[in-house]
Amino acid sequence: MIFISINYLKCGTLEAIKKNDTPLYAISVAARLLNISVHTLRMYEKEGLIVPFRKKTSHRLYSDSDIERLNCIRSAINESKISISGIKTLYAMIPCWEITNCSDMDRANCPAYDKSAHSQPCWMFAHENNICAVSECRKCKVYNGYAVCQSIKETIIDLTKRKTGDT
Repeated sequence: MIFISINYLKCGTLEAIKKNDTPLYAISVAARLLNISVHTLRMYEKEGLIVPFRKKTSHRLYSDSDIERLNCIRSAINESKISISGIKTLYAMIPCWEITNCSDMDRANCPAYDKSAHSQPCWMFAHENNICAVSECRKCKVYNGYAVCQSIKETIIDLTKRKTGDT
């Protein structure tokens, strides 16, 4: 399910909306668009499933990309019966170090690269002394690349093919 925002009139195409990461919606509006409570949105944030934009006043704002990501999460929970813990584990298994081309030194200093770190996505860790320490998670290609459910599966298939030499 895709919600069309006022930006549809400005962007002109549905594809442009999907790529729109402009913070537009207050938390109450985002909750209404998704037909969930504000509390549920805050819980998803606390669990690391979503990283909303924060204004200087700490108010959360959500973009069309965030809404799409949240629709994916809701679908995984309600239709596929995947728990929040299961979704976090799936996100944790995304090989962020491959996607961002981390150096060996960055990997050594990265808590997400640790083989025992499979309970939370990379954007939930406090990054120090590595490439991610100076990056904003909301703008990271790892976080943004997996807003659509199918993209996780496609990446795993692609990385598996590269590792095995299949094309």
